[in-house]
Amino acid sequence: MIANLEEKLRCIFDASKEKQTEQSIFNAFLEQYPEEWKQVKTTFSKFNRSKQFGKSIPIPKPEVSLKKEIRIWLKKQQS
Repeated sequence: MIANLEEKLRCIFDASKEKQTEQSIFNAFLEQYPEEWKQVKTTFSKFNRSKQFGKSIPIPKPEVSLKKEIRIWLKKQQS
């Protein structure tokens, strides 16, 4: 979904001095990569508008999806 996400998360993680949480990394991502975030939101909106009426394709909202990716990445870092 986001190009080079792990690399971007690593930069955010390394730049911060405080204890990293899912929410703090999420907030930092929004601040440091607004263009990527805008692209993700735009793609989600286009997909949502394009599906046919009555047909549901369950995809998570961008916020949920990014937080899940961050959570998985943080668990890898702790291992």
